Amino acid sequence: MTDDIISKDSFAKKLDVTMDSQVSSGKVFKLEEVALHNNQDDLWMAIHNKVYDITKFLAEHPGGEEVMLEHAGLEATYAFEDVGHSLDARDLLSQYYIGDVHPDDRTEKAAKLADSPETGLSTGMLAGIGVALIAGVSFLFMNKQW
Repeated sequence: MTDDIISKDSFAKKLDVTMDSQVSSGKVFKLEEVALHNNQDDLWMAIHNKVYDITKFLAEHPGGEEVMLEHAGLEATYAFEDVGHSLDARDLLSQYYIGDVHPDDRTEKAAKLADSPETGLSTGMLAGIGVALIAGVSFLFMNKQW
């Protein structure tokens, strides 16, 4: 093997997409408490069993305030992953970390969502396949090669 071939221990395999390496603040929050912080003046979310106070980021969010407010005070791992946030976004999120979800409220699926083979194709992948399929059929139809 050459050095050009990416090994299983490569940089890509070592990425911390679930933010598990986030150093614990020692604070623990029940999802009931997270739910109390659900408006534009006080906005918390739980993502991958971590709690984030993203109030100060609300106006800066590239996707707009509305999507953030839809998930305010909620366990938002699925929504966060479904969008396909970049590594930069994950790094930025770490600035707003305030604690961990209480063990009684933790979800294994949230902790493994980004790395689990059982999650199947993402919504983005399915949309891309759909667009490619429609484009291909349209091309054949327009050129009457069907």
